[in-house]
Amino acid sequence: MTIRLITTVTALLALVTGLASAASYPEAPIVFDKPVTGVIFSHKVHMDKGLSCEMCHNRLFEMQAKKAQGNADFVMESLYQGKYCGACHNGSLAFAANTRCATCHIGVKGAKRLSDGGTQEETHEH
Repeated sequence: MTIRLITTVTALLALVTGLASAASYPEAPIVFDKPVTGVIFSHKVHMDKGLSCEMCHNRLFEMQAKKAQGNADFVMESLYQGKYCGACHNGSLAFAANTRCATCHIGVKGAKRLSDGGTQEETHEH
């Protein structure tokens, strides 16, 4: 093989791998049900803002969905102290965790609508 062919194949593999990893996040929102029911997280919303998986995973969250809700400190007070979502949702990087509550807290009814096939937008009261 020539160097040009090797370079082209390598570039194509890098492109395909990059596209595959960018599209590999869960499409459906995650709905936490502990310690309270109906706290939503959308990978798509965060990825659309240019964030990468590595910014949160294996630093703030493990790769297993909803695993954090098993931690005793997975409560709002921890977020206010900069843990979990509060690492970014501090009022400087993103809206503060103690504002715009209904953005994430969709409640029991919102979680039920999502589980019944509704969309994230349908869960918010207007």
